Amino acid sequence: MRMLALLVLTAIAHAAQAQTYRSDEHSFTITRLVSGLAHPWAVAFLPDGRMLITERGGKLRISKDGKLEPEAVSGLPTVTPHGQGGLMDVVLHPNYAKNGMVYWSYSGRGPDGVGTEVARGKLVGNRIEGAEVLFKQSPKGNTGRHFGSRLVFDRAGFLYITLGDRGEQERAQLPDDHAGSVIRLHDDGKLPKDNPFVGKQGWKPEKFTLGNRNMQGAAFHPVTGLLWTHEHGPQGGDEVNVIRAGVNYGWPVITYGANYGTGTKIGEGTHKEGMAQPLHRWVPSIAPSGMAFYTGERFPRWKGDLFVGALRDLLLVRLRLDGEKVVREERLLRGMLGRIRDVRAAPDGYIYLLTDEPSGVLARLEPAG
Repeated sequence: MRMLALLVLTAIAHAAQAQTYRSDEHSFTITRLVSGLAHPWAVAFLPDGRMLITERGGKLRISKDGKLEPEAVSGLPTVTPHGQGGLMDVVLHPNYAKNGMVYWSYSGRGPDGVGTEVARGKLVGNRIEGAEVLFKQSPKGNTGRHFGSRLVFDRAGFLYITLGDRGEQERAQLPDDHAGSVIRLHDDGKLPKDNPFVGKQGWKPEKFTLGNRNMQGAAFHPVTGLLWTHEHGPQGGDEVNVIRAGVNYGWPVITYGANYGTGTKIGEGTHKEGMAQPLHRWVPSIAPSGMAFYTGERFPRWKGDLFVGALRDLLLVRLRLDGEKVVREERLLRGMLGRIRDVRAAPDGYIYLLTDEPSGVLARLEPAG
């Protein structure tokens, strides 16, 4: 009788694992590869098939063949978990196969509070060797909100860091504040001489943009090579933007969102000369996090589409594009996985998702049939 019960439970679990989901273009299944992750934030794919996964509390984990290594990766600088901050993004250097360099963002403490920092080091076995801090947000702050922070490399090898306004909205418009902006650096942390504000009195020269609220998704367009980001609005007003040097994206002077609770107006309205309009927006907010362009072969009719995770609405959004215009939006997996924190189109052609939960999951979308 006990054996029969076990067989029935196994069959039920297998059926749930193989459930087919349908989009406008493809049918797919979801395989839950790793579970029990403590608020995972990002995943990166090593050439040997292993995966690096960050947990917000400060641990960098390695997954091999669907199993977590028991010990976290050692050798990282001290992470200071604080509100929404902690150990956040992780990416490989574009030339990782030769240099073994891993980059990660995290919240670190300084004399003026806690803020986003970025470090790099060489992964050797289960340890980071030669860790060095490349960037420290300045000034920091005492709030626990809006740390950003995605890391992406462009085709020329420049490193871009997205930073939130730290919950102090006026900081996004300040020239001498890193908050609420995209940061652009060389891969070794040095300042590019052609950054838009280099040599401009009173400006942080690392800044590439200003007027951003809290960008937790960033990806380079596979054809144009331009950086796309999305950011949380307040009560509505989430945005997708194309990032260009020196552009002011408006927060908090212009926004399609409203104050939490009261719904009252923020800033001066939705338009102002000299401030960019978003390509796409969500009202009410879906709380976007994670973003990837799909370029693989396993889902050919999704090729070129932009995928965005959503925390508040517990879903995956697929955006069909025509140049820099969104022509179709499809909402997938509503409530099926949880708070989708990260979205990655992996080298193997699959799409991977991380859920930000006390017991989070790394899942993989696979073609059905």
